[in-house]
Amino acid sequence: MAFCKACGQDIGDAAFCPKCGANQGAAAPATVAGSSDSPTAGIEENVAGVLCYVLTWITGLVFLLLDKRPFVRFHAAQSIGLCVAGIVIGIGFWIVVLFLTFLLAVIHIPVGFLAFFLWPVVSIGFFAAWIFCMYKAYKHEKFKVPIVGDFAEKMIGA
Repeated sequence: MAFCKACGQDIGDAAFCPKCGANQGAAAPATVAGSSDSPTAGIEENVAGVLCYVLTWITGLVFLLLDKRPFVRFHAAQSIGLCVAGIVIGIGFWIVVLFLTFLLAVIHIPVGFLAFFLWPVVSIGFFAAWIFCMYKAYKHEKFKVPIVGDFAEKMIGA
């Protein structure tokens, strides 16, 4: 049995994959050899996916610009999106805390005490999502974080 070089679908003796339409002829290996021009071509796809998350948006941006593989580009875009979401939620959290502090200071309710305990919960949640995305990338799975994953797919045009 022969399998598609692009998607893994059983193709039999067909010259083109019935699922994704990829050419299965002799020209396909030349495409793989031609992709060695990329600086990240020597890194396995799942390892590159993990590396997209290592230094948060920095490595995400590096891999998004340098790597042309869809799996790696998705994880790079998702890494950037996860960082942006963390910043937006962090700023929103502190704006709400600041607003409630001034609003409830009139009736002497200490909001700062509540924020002191809630901020670590938010931070640990983002840290856990970051580690989980790295784990899924290493397992060669395309795990989409809600909202951020959709944004990442639109960003890379998948």
